[in-house]
Parts: sequence; C-alpha cells; structure tokens
Amino acid sequence: MQKILITRTLPDRVLDAANARFDVTLREADVPMTVAEAAQALSDYDGILPTLGDAFSADCFALTPAPRCKILANFGVGYNHIDVSAAAKVGVFVSNTPGAVTDATADIAMTLLLMAGRRAGEGERMVRAGEWQGWGPVQNLGTHVTGKTVAILGMGRIGKAIARRCHFGFEMEVVFFNRSVVDNIGLPAVQKPTIEEAVSGADFVITAVPGSPETYHFIDEDIFAAMKSSAIFVNISRGDVVDEAALIAALQDGEIAGAGLDVYEQEPFVPEALRALDNATLLPHLGTAALEVREAMGMMAFENLCAVADGNAPPNKV
Repeated sequence: MQKILITRTLPDRVLDAANARFDVTLREADVPMTVAEAAQALSDYDGILPTLGDAFSADCFALTPAPRCKILANFGVGYNHIDVSAAAKVGVFVSNTPGAVTDATADIAMTLLLMAGRRAGEGERMVRAGEWQGWGPVQNLGTHVTGKTVAILGMGRIGKAIARRCHFGFEMEVVFFNRSVVDNIGLPAVQKPTIEEAVSGADFVITAVPGSPETYHFIDEDIFAAMKSSAIFVNISRGDVVDEAALIAALQDGEIAGAGLDVYEQEPFVPEALRALDNATLLPHLGTAALEVREAMGMMAFENLCAVADGNAPPNKV
C-alpha cells in the first residue's frame, strides 16, 4: 500500500476515502509546511496532498533531487506555493482542483462587492459596538450596485461565474481584461486591451487571475491610480497578486473608495494599517469555505492521487 501525506485536516469523507486506499499520514500541525518539512516529505512519501502555503519551492526540490514522491495533488486551484517547473524536473506531477471551487469563489466575490459597496462591515461593527443611534436618511450611505459597471480582471472559470452573477443578478455592465482573447462568455461583455482601460470607468473592480510569478503585484499603484475615486476594489484570487502597500495607500488617500478582500499578501498576517481602515472589508480566506465544496475539492485531489498510484497521469495536471 502506497504511503501518502495529507498536510492539513480535511473533511471526513475525504479522509475516509484516502484511508481506504492508502497508508495515510495526517499532519497534525494546522500551519503551512516549511521548506525543510516539505523536502523531507518528498523523500518519505509516494504522494502528498498539500494545500495553500506549503513550501514546495525551488529550494525544497533542490534539497530532494531524487524524491520518492510522484505527485503533489494540491487541495485548491491556486498553486503558487509549488514550483511546478522544479517539480517536473525531478519527475513529480502537480495537480489542482479546478471547477470544484468556481461557484463558491464567485459567491464570495459578490459577498465582498455588496459588503464593501454598501458598507455592511462598518454597519455591523457599529451595531456590535452599541454605537447605532437609529435609522437616519444619510447614515452609512454606500454605493448602489444594480446597474453599475464592473471590471473583471481575469476571465477564466471564476471570472465568467462572477460576470454571470453581475449581469443577470444585478444588471451590471461587464467589462474585462484577459491576457488572451475570450469569446463565448454567454452575456454582453467588452474585453479591454489593457488593465488601465478596463478599470478606468468601472464602479467595481474584481481581480480573478491565478497566482503565479507572472501575476505577482499584477495590481499596483498605477492600476489604483487609473481607477475612479469612487471605485470599490475586490480581490478573491491570491494575496500577492496585489501590491498590498499600494492598496493601503490608495485607501488611506481616498484614491479609491473601498476594498473587499478575502486574501492577503502574507497570510495569515494582515497589516495593522489595513485592519484599521473602515473602508476595507476583510474576510479570513472564506472563498471555498462550504462543506460540500471542500469535500468536492478533496475528492478531486484524491482522484489525482489514485491516478498516479495506478501509473497514469493525474486528470487535473497543471
């Protein structure tokens, strides 16, 4: 029976399936693996089911040039914590869990859009603090959502799911930026040639690009400068896609009106300057936090492990 490592506790359905097929070690620590831990795991196990933050970097693979491990079956769509090129050079497959997370992540994007636009976070804090004095005509005035323009940066599965919600649910005008041409979105949407052109007229800007070296600080001070001062920015992709210092400055200086964030550049660290801002709505990476979604992600990762154990390529190879 092949030995596998699961690096974080997963739903019971996934663990039961894995234990029935493999000799499973479940890592007890609920924090990401260090480079040294990851390198040792590559030597000790036939397959690994890692997740966000586990340090399978180039340095990790340099420490283990001939790994026993044949697959990193990542739990999640984003895999910027894994050096895919370094893994391939030593014969290790990398897979992810696309599709399973699409609707849940799009739902969180809409949650943040509505919360930031309508200042729901501020209102909730006001009530909890006992500071609400009753309804008033000009109290906590936010941004009306219906009929506004949304710019979606990245029109993959998740970007399209967000576009559907915006257009059909809130009658929003959809513009988008994508590095390649995207057709057949299924709704009226205008692709812009540059990010600046996409965001310049938008009331809401949502980032839905994958985390990778190519998208590191994809959103920087120049992009915030191109937005309207009334714009709301939402990030549900990866934290390091955004230059967090530039975002904080844009919020502090009123360069943009607000932000809704589910991810951060150095999770779980969130800068105090960001936490202090009333015009920032902050969630603790809830994007896929629904039991049925996490089960689907885990079962997809399990199927990738099984495929490699059977001598095949994983169905969701990246």
